Order: sequence, then structure tokens, then C-alpha cells
Amino acid sequence: MIYSRSAEYAIRAFVRLASVPEGKYAMVKQIAEEGEIPSHFLAKILQQLARKGFLRSSKGPTGGFCLRIPAKDLSLLNIVDAVDGLADFERCPAGMAECNDQAPCGMHDSWKAMRNRIIEYLERTSIEDLAKGFDQKRKNLEKAAKKAAKRTATKKA
Repeated sequence: MIYSRSAEYAIRAFVRLASVPEGKYAMVKQIAEEGEIPSHFLAKILQQLARKGFLRSSKGPTGGFCLRIPAKDLSLLNIVDAVDGLADFERCPAGMAECNDQAPCGMHDSWKAMRNRIIEYLERTSIEDLAKGFDQKRKNLEKAAKKAAKRTATKKA
């Protein structure tokens, strides 16, 4: 994995929060169930991201979390950086204390190219992109299930 389980859970939660209507909040328990995430762990992650300004939180029976920044303006890199930091991308993959363009390890050039592609992907992919893709996949699965049910019903008749 290129980022931690915490960052993965944050991304899953943000994709779900992207569909929350303006002025409404989603409860941690609901987000956790839909995203198959441990709710106590997710609550800590979302609280951390609320303190960093990515989310709004509200207490009470209609409370929960919502995006503070529009989904189209939130890149995966923003989230990974907020949760994990980017230091792991800068470390030498061979574990050398000093590894740079002037004193490279044997993996330096290939890792540098790979790291750049990963960072570019994380930078250019927004939460909105993922939410749209997730929604389209859900619609396609529903459509396929309806077709399969229709075929089964036709065969039985």
C-alpha cells in the first residue's frame, strides 16, 4: 500500500461525505457501516481532519461530519498528507540514511520515477472524481442485477 490504513479509511469516508447534501451532516456510525470501517477508529481520524480544517463537525442528534472544502477541491494528496504526511515518499526505499540525486542508492532512479507518478496521481485525483466513479459503479451493478433478475424471471416463465 502506498499510504496507511488511516489514510485509506479517511479517503473512503470523504467519498461518502461528498454525497452529503449541503447543510447536512453524516454520523460516524453510518459512514463506518457503509465504508466497512471500525467506527471508533474512524471517529478519531475524522476528528483529526476536522481540527485540520477539512471537515465541519456538529454535535447532537442531527450532528456528525460534513466536508468543509468542496469535494472537487480536495485531492487525495491533501488527505494522505493530512493523515500520514509525505515523509514516507521521501525516504530511501533501500533504507540508506543519505540517498539523493548526488548520492543515489541502487533503487533511487526507479523509485524517484515511481514516487513522482504516485504523487501526480494523488494530486490530480479529487474526492469528487472518486465519488463520481463510485456512484457510476454502483449504478452499473444495480443495472446488471436487474438484467440478471429479468433473465431469471424470463427463464422460469
